[in-house]
Amino acid sequence: MKFNSKFITASILLSVTSVGLQAKVSPDVAAQLGKSLTPLGAEKAANNDGSIPQWTGGIATPPNGYQVGDHHPDPFSDEKPLFTISAENYQQHAQYLSAGQIALFKAYPESFKMPVYKSHRSAAVPQYVYDATIENATKAELVSDGEGVANSVIGIPFPIPQNGLEAIWNHVLRFRGTAIARWGGQAAPTASGDYTLIGFDEQVLFQYSQPDMTSDKMAEDNIISMFKQEVTSPARLKGTALLVHETLDQIKQPRQAWTYNTGQRRVRKAPNIAFDAPGTASDGLRTTDDFDMFNGSPSRYNWTLKGKKELYIPYNSYALHAKGIDYDTILKPGHINPSLTRYEKHRVWVVEANLKDGMRHIYKKRVFFIDEDSWQIAVADAYDARDELYRVNMSYAINYYEVPTLWTTLDVYHDLNSRRYLALGLDNNEKMYDFDVDTDKGDFTPQALRRSGLR
Repeated sequence: MKFNSKFITASILLSVTSVGLQAKVSPDVAAQLGKSLTPLGAEKAANNDGSIPQWTGGIATPPNGYQVGDHHPDPFSDEKPLFTISAENYQQHAQYLSAGQIALFKAYPESFKMPVYKSHRSAAVPQYVYDATIENATKAELVSDGEGVANSVIGIPFPIPQNGLEAIWNHVLRFRGTAIARWGGQAAPTASGDYTLIGFDEQVLFQYSQPDMTSDKMAEDNIISMFKQEVTSPARLKGTALLVHETLDQIKQPRQAWTYNTGQRRVRKAPNIAFDAPGTASDGLRTTDDFDMFNGSPSRYNWTLKGKKELYIPYNSYALHAKGIDYDTILKPGHINPSLTRYEKHRVWVVEANLKDGMRHIYKKRVFFIDEDSWQIAVADAYDARDELYRVNMSYAINYYEVPTLWTTLDVYHDLNSRRYLALGLDNNEKMYDFDVDTDKGDFTPQALRRSGLR
């Protein structure tokens, strides 16, 4: 895979190569944030041929007619694909494709396609997140051998990353609002396309992102986020629940997790909710740390920042998000319906994770392609112990412009061996996410989890 250092300005490149694993950048380097770089560290300028435009602030306010609670109208609904990549022509576009995307063309030559549209750099976050990111740039640092972050709150900790660990922590700590209630589900179609819809109700409290959060409070509490999930369907799984407290310094305190089992009517600690344990009701098609493309402790891998490249990634996926689409229309044998997808060319950071000697995981190597504008992982290629491509994961993002934040509307995990996939986040026939949900820490205790399961 070809990487190009021209995407990093000379002063940043000098900083990266001269300070090694030190996290903090100098005030002179950080001064580029908001100038030649966006406040989150992306290159503000267009690429050489203009196929990636200049960043001008993204979508910072909702479009006319939008009301909170709506499925988000597509601001680019009048656009048509510039071209479509298929098994017949993917070689012409290979420099802008990941190895996993190419593998999908080979696996499904008759049906897998990537409609490529005009690129729009629509990612945006509130001003206080930009301000916090700029402050973090000269203060944040990795601690506990990279298993934690210190002196960082609210914003991206390392907007000018100097190594792979910093880049992956940027994804983990990216802004997704301060709290959310969401409703939806997942499905794992068989090779013939049959599926059972698994329904979820979820709540998340993002403590790290609270506007009044301080470094001292984060250091004392050490909780990035609290996540609660209840299975609502089918009947055999209804009431099963999960609670996770995600920590900022995983050596100081590892992730805390609990499950509620409807048969036993008991809450139990669940230390196995981590790494390559199978995801909830996923038919073994994703690992726990595949959720959100990557989450949890980075301790089992050596992380390498490979550089930047231009890639066709899912972006502005409003057609896939639209209200009322029947799930049979989305879920097709082998992959989701290509006619509902939208790919755009964007610059991505490329991070490679290689399993450490003596560590265990079903993925020996993972390659993450991280959108420079949002720090959302857009594509992740995973390799097995034989160094062969195993899984190809893609997140289909939109700008939730009432917040604003760029975040996924659907995550799709492709297993090349079983020729199956998992689609997580199906919400077209559910009420829309609530980013203003009234919640607090008391809603994320083991006692609260038991009450949820008993309802």
